[in-house]
Amino acid sequence: MSTDARDISRDISHDTARDVPGRAPRAPLGDPALLDLVAARRQGVLATVKKDGRPQLSNVLYVWDPEDGLARVSVTADRAKTRNAARDPRVSLHVSAEDFAGYAVVEGDAELSAVALDPHDAAADELVATYRAATGGEHPDWEEFRRAMVADRRQVLRVRATKVYGMARLSRP
Repeated sequence: MSTDARDISRDISHDTARDVPGRAPRAPLGDPALLDLVAARRQGVLATVKKDGRPQLSNVLYVWDPEDGLARVSVTADRAKTRNAARDPRVSLHVSAEDFAGYAVVEGDAELSAVALDPHDAAADELVATYRAATGGEHPDWEEFRRAMVADRRQVLRVRATKVYGMARLSRP
């Protein structure tokens, strides 16, 4: 079966909204092939904006929530990517397909959780949920994990998608 590539770009701010209880209406995110790629992968490159305006790129592990159009990344409070996102929330997450020909870029605004200050605070709970979603499994020692999140000054960087574009590899009949 041969494949064909097509370039897909969709700005979701202009799509029709769907109703989500308890929240403002949200638009569909775009082409299913691109969203499937983002959902299938866990590794990406997060681009933030440095003070001088140039991009700062970081390899990251992420989890994708297709219902909310949201990527979550565990970050440390003192890293450049975190400081950049706090100063300028415009970020992009680039995800490559296994064959490296296909890719998707999730653009959005970063939201930062609080830094985990206690092993059982809300920030630590979100880091646990992010770990579970990223690995599909359980940590061998959750108390140790939670203490490490506090010691490392970890928090969650959330990217709420506003635009998804890329190159999807599509099968031809």
